[in-house]
Amino acid sequence: MGLTKQYLRYASSALFGVVGSNKANIVFVEQRGLKGKYAAVPACEHVFIWDIRKGEKVLVLQGTKHEVTYLAKSPQGNTLAVGYADGSICLFSLVTGEVTVTFSGHKSAVTALSFDQQALRLVSGSNDTDVIVWDVVNESGLFRLKGHKGVITQCVFMKEHNILVTSSKDTFVKFWDLDTQHCFKTLLAHRTEVWDCLVCDNDQRLITGAADSELRVWDIAFKDQEEEEGDGESPVKKAKLQRVEEFGTEDEGEEDEEEESSILTCTRVGSVMRHGRERVASLSLDATGRFMGCHGPDSSLELFLHCTEDEAKKKLQKRQKRARKRQREKDGDQNEDQEDTELSLELGDQIRSLCHIKAASKIRSFDVLVEADNTAKLVLLLHNNTIETYSISTTEKKPEPQRSSTVSLPSHRSDVRTLSFSSDNTTVLSGSGDCVKIWNRSTLQCIRTMKSGYALCSAFVTGERHCIIGNKAGQLELFDIASGTILETIEAHEGAVWSISVAPDKKGFVTGSADKTLKFWQFELVSDEDEKQTSKRLTAVHTRTLQMSDDVLCVKYSPDQRLVAASLLDSTIKVFFADTLKFFLSLYGHKLPVLTMDISSDSTLLVSGSADRNIKLWGLDFGDCHKSIFAHDDSIMCVQFVPDTHLFFTGGKDKKIKQWDGDNFEHVQTLEGHHGEVWCLAISPNGDHVASSSHDKSLRLWERTEEPLVLQEEREMEREKEFEESIAKGEQTTIPGEAASAETGMAGKKTIETVKAAERIMEALELYKEETTKLKEHEIQCKLQKKKLPPPKMHPLLEVYGNLTPKKYFMQVLKKVKSSELEESLLVLPFNYILDLLPLLENYISSGLEVELCCRCLFFLLRIHHGQITSNQLLLPVIEKLRHGTIQKVTELRDTIGFNMAGLQHLQRELEAGQEVQFFADATGRLKEKKKKRKKTEAKAVLAMAT
Repeated sequence: MGLTKQYLRYASSALFGVVGSNKANIVFVEQRGLKGKYAAVPACEHVFIWDIRKGEKVLVLQGTKHEVTYLAKSPQGNTLAVGYADGSICLFSLVTGEVTVTFSGHKSAVTALSFDQQALRLVSGSNDTDVIVWDVVNESGLFRLKGHKGVITQCVFMKEHNILVTSSKDTFVKFWDLDTQHCFKTLLAHRTEVWDCLVCDNDQRLITGAADSELRVWDIAFKDQEEEEGDGESPVKKAKLQRVEEFGTEDEGEEDEEEESSILTCTRVGSVMRHGRERVASLSLDATGRFMGCHGPDSSLELFLHCTEDEAKKKLQKRQKRARKRQREKDGDQNEDQEDTELSLELGDQIRSLCHIKAASKIRSFDVLVEADNTAKLVLLLHNNTIETYSISTTEKKPEPQRSSTVSLPSHRSDVRTLSFSSDNTTVLSGSGDCVKIWNRSTLQCIRTMKSGYALCSAFVTGERHCIIGNKAGQLELFDIASGTILETIEAHEGAVWSISVAPDKKGFVTGSADKTLKFWQFELVSDEDEKQTSKRLTAVHTRTLQMSDDVLCVKYSPDQRLVAASLLDSTIKVFFADTLKFFLSLYGHKLPVLTMDISSDSTLLVSGSADRNIKLWGLDFGDCHKSIFAHDDSIMCVQFVPDTHLFFTGGKDKKIKQWDGDNFEHVQTLEGHHGEVWCLAISPNGDHVASSSHDKSLRLWERTEEPLVLQEEREMEREKEFEESIAKGEQTTIPGEAASAETGMAGKKTIETVKAAERIMEALELYKEETTKLKEHEIQCKLQKKKLPPPKMHPLLEVYGNLTPKKYFMQVLKKVKSSELEESLLVLPFNYILDLLPLLENYISSGLEVELCCRCLFFLLRIHHGQITSNQLLLPVIEKLRHGTIQKVTELRDTIGFNMAGLQHLQRELEAGQEVQFFADATGRLKEKKKKRKKTEAKAVLAMAT
């Protein structure tokens, strides 16, 4: 067999130009024991930890390939939960930056995450309308709650009750009893989507934000607390807030019926009016529960203060005093007592507006932190790839927010629409809506930022010391890179300059514009009339104009400078001779406009990419179309040949970059990484690097590796990937005895990992049966022959693991299954394997080996296969043994843990007592040292006076 053509693989080498993505929220995190200095920000598939004072990146939490959609930190501050677009959740240690736990249960993007007060449980909500509660310690899913019909917008654990509150776009807020896994109450009062909710004031108040300018406030009263409290209520509690009548009579009836059997009552007490008229985007409380922030989809944020009970009491007393005074002035002291009884506490007395913040751009999310000096600190993630920090002094009556820092330098404010490589492969130019940046390719540092118009095309010119930009206003901007200044702005066209192509001899360039013209320019050196310097500066002089029949979208010189090709809005490509500008060829065949094209280094091939999602390869000798390929799932935005080859790259709005072979018309590989439309790409002159930009605000660098790429293997890998994705998206395994419409379900989901784990368990069971059968036969043979025979040959797998017994080998396989995937793996097992597994589990439990893991497997299998197990007579003895053995071993384990806990608590008390004595000893020692120093200074003073 002949050697197939091989290619070298391109792999992702860097992500840069991102401060924060706008698909997830921002949170304050603690690093090195410092609070308020660091913030965790989503950055495409990674999470960046920024020092917001210095504007430096201190830690990167590495993701895989899916975009980050939600962040939540634990109350202790040492763990960060990260939700991804594929529904997976990773828990990162903020000390090491490593992943500690991974959960897979949702089918689509995670939209809400929250820890409980001890960080032992995590709740997640998703676009798939399900809510899942996870056990962080056991690294497994507890249960899935199904009841919402829309995207989950928030999930909150109550601090003092085992209750979960969830809100959704289906307009409902639900209360779940986590002991019974049942939704016992639903708020039906909202008429629009509920975008966020908060539980505050020790679980006694609920605040919801919907698609209007109101924040609805609800009082939560627990039935057991009401009975305990009786008449011993505080004056403020007695001064009840005015009840607000609900809209509609049917909903009220449903709620009243529900409340009769409910463990709590939830009563609407009013609304807090916001300044913004649009929907609520997010709500956030600080750790103390005193400060609440709220913002909409615009650039304004409002901060509210929750008054304490004493503050509210003082306000009420002042109001009563003023009312009595007014009454006395009006008609004496007759109605003084009556006025006291009529006055009540208003919602505005408990939640008052503190200040209003206007950010530089639309706000994506924010977080609030109160420092030791009662200063509220807010960090804002903006839609324009910027982080802003504000400080507010809460002791003032009318506090003014002060912007303390901004993280924006290493990024563009808007999408990058043009990229260019320098001829020495060391620098990359990127242009966006307001500036042009020059990047060092090896260090990925921004070395120049130059203000410009809305850049659409760019090029390095004259020895990489200058660059030229074509903008949306029809201007050409010439920059000096060394000084970072603009040399000249040329009014070149009457419409947007869509394309620039530098002539191969570097003496000029051609521009194509929306004003239906091609203009040719020459570089010249001129003296500035304003400056008296003898040195000259570079300028561009217009030499020729070629009128076209339609808007010019792209223009290219052939590398031999013989031809000029221009693609027009009428879906055709016109080719002209460069010297005489005479018409040579018209290339037609695309159904929609050709947005991009390029010519190979040998000037024989032209590749065009169109909005019709096809690429076409044309021969420049006769204008014949060599091949038309359906390349992308959306418009093709950029195409470029690798220098000195017929390989080329294309980028499209389907978020993918693809490599193609122009000779064999083969798809070589797909570069996946961007999470938005790919706008442009640039290939380095040596072909080793590809730079690309996207709507996700990121710039990515791809590097050519030494790893060979074989097309057959690449296609096989793509098929395997599709199969894995189809397993995750396919129908989940039905659980016997559970209805499809049940309110709860299993937390995990079927993935390729759970299928592989089930296969490993089945293989280990088969090996165990085979080896035990051989050993039993060996014992029988020894008894028959009445002598010790040589043992049978061990299975190679057992030899590899150090001559393990079959029993220990199976336990090793079972322990290697991830805790979060164990139930799903056992669910896949056929029942005939369960018949072999149950006696083996009984053997493990009776011998005290991994009792906790075995009990978990046993209880799950009994619940799933209850009917078949109880009807099988052969399993009755095994079940009876399990019943006695399990109770005995679990009791022993519990007693051991209890004894150890008591011992640790005793050691803790002893240690604390010892430390207290030590502290007193330290204090007396310090006092003696101070006395010695004082005596020395007094003695020196006496000596000085004596002399």
